[in-house]
Amino acid sequence: MRCPFCSSLSNRVIDSRLSKEGDEIRRRRVCNDCERRFTTYERVADVLPVVVKQDGRREPFSREKIMVGLRKACEKRPVSMDILEKVVERIEGWVQEKGGKEIASSEVGERVMEELRDLDEIAYVRFASVYRQFKDIDQFMKELRGLLDRKERKDVHGDR
Repeated sequence: MRCPFCSSLSNRVIDSRLSKEGDEIRRRRVCNDCERRFTTYERVADVLPVVVKQDGRREPFSREKIMVGLRKACEKRPVSMDILEKVVERIEGWVQEKGGKEIASSEVGERVMEELRDLDEIAYVRFASVYRQFKDIDQFMKELRGLLDRKERKDVHGDR
C-alpha cells in the first residue's frame, strides 16, 4: 500500500479491526519512511456490472462516484457521512442483486434519487436538478410539485 503522504511502499499495519457489519477490515498503518499514519479499508472484491452511459460509453461501477454525488447533494445538510456510506452500500447491494453484466446509468441515477427523496428533500431537489438537467423553471416546478404531493400523501396516511 502506497503512503498517501510520501508515496513510499514501505509501511506496516499497527491495528486491524472488523467493521460492525463484518464486511470490511479497517487497517491503521504507519509509513516506515515518513512515519505518518493512515487508514486503509479492505473488502471482498465484488463483481459489479459495467455502467452504460447515455452516450453508449461503458465504465466500471464506482461507489466513489455515487458518494461524490451524494456529498454534493447533501452539502450543508444535516446528513452524516455514516448515513451516506449506508446509502452507497444499499445502492451497491441493489446493483449486485440485479445481476447482469451491464446496468444503465439512468437506473443507477433513479435509485440514487429514490434514496435521497426519503433521506433529505433538499438534497433530493439538488441532485434531481443536476441529474435531470431541467431545461426551464416549469420542469423544476413539476418535480417540486411531485415531491410536495408525495409528502402530503404521507402526512394524510400517517406514514410519518
